[in-house]
Amino acid sequence: MVKIDYNALYLRSENARMRLKEVSRALRKSSQRIKYGFDALKEEGIIKNPYCVFDYSYFGQVLFKTYLRGVYVAEQDKKEILRVLENNPYVAAIYELTGEYDLAVEFISPNPSKFNKELKEISTLMPNLNDYKVVLNIVTYLYPRNYLADHKIQGVYNEKIIGGDRERCLINKNEMKLIKALLFYPTAQMSELAKHSELNAKTVKSILEGLMKRKIIKGFKYCLNREKLGIYTSRLFLKLHHLTLERETSLMNYLRNAKEVVQASKTIGDWDMEIDIEALDAGKIRQSILQIRIEFKDIIERFNLIEFQDTYKKSYLPNYLFDGE
Repeated sequence: MVKIDYNALYLRSENARMRLKEVSRALRKSSQRIKYGFDALKEEGIIKNPYCVFDYSYFGQVLFKTYLRGVYVAEQDKKEILRVLENNPYVAAIYELTGEYDLAVEFISPNPSKFNKELKEISTLMPNLNDYKVVLNIVTYLYPRNYLADHKIQGVYNEKIIGGDRERCLINKNEMKLIKALLFYPTAQMSELAKHSELNAKTVKSILEGLMKRKIIKGFKYCLNREKLGIYTSRLFLKLHHLTLERETSLMNYLRNAKEVVQASKTIGDWDMEIDIEALDAGKIRQSILQIRIEFKDIIERFNLIEFQDTYKKSYLPNYLFDGE
């Protein structure tokens, strides 16, 4: 396997559209060396599935997380289930899990009724889909993978907040054309985006800058091959009680500054919060979880834990928004 420059991996995975010259300047290495390293990472599938971080709430959408249990045994069954899920226009993300659940599937839909209808339709195609849990995602806080980088470049990226109580934005036809292009080709150059969106490059650049300024687009990221990188990922579920505004603020500040924490979501369902923790050492995961339990034992009523294995799909907008275009 190619030798990993974790600082370069950090910079590029957190900003999939970052120019080689910018990475080169930040790391004080030649652009040729940086390009060779990135090409090798792609070729070996270490960085994969780039995606645009849209804030789906500005589109009037809602995120539902569905945890599936006992849906397959054989590998062939898994492939068929993944095919069904990936082809559903409301499915935005699919993760393989270890432990109590087999898969985590994220649906983005305009309302609970539509989500329920899609889940029922999928159930008709997947006879074993009869044991699952659903949570409504309220808001998600994305944190950079600071555990990958030296302290010298940690802090280059800030948290991104997705969802929450937002007013739906008015998005014009040309903006939707570019959004569609970015959904399917998030790392394409401006000339390619112009071709895919049927707009000229100058218009594409202007619209992209506007969408980012309005925070409809909040960045571009890569998925990482956890197995090849030796990354351990766990999701900690928390049921909270006796929660005051002061303690909630303390908890969010703590998570924001914990370098192994890469995501936190406030939810409605069996759990009040989901916290994703990543590290290159399994011991760091255990240490992080223990520290959270100690620091906030007064507000944690109970907890659960699952491990992530792979990411099959990752997106922040559903394909159905572009049906018929």
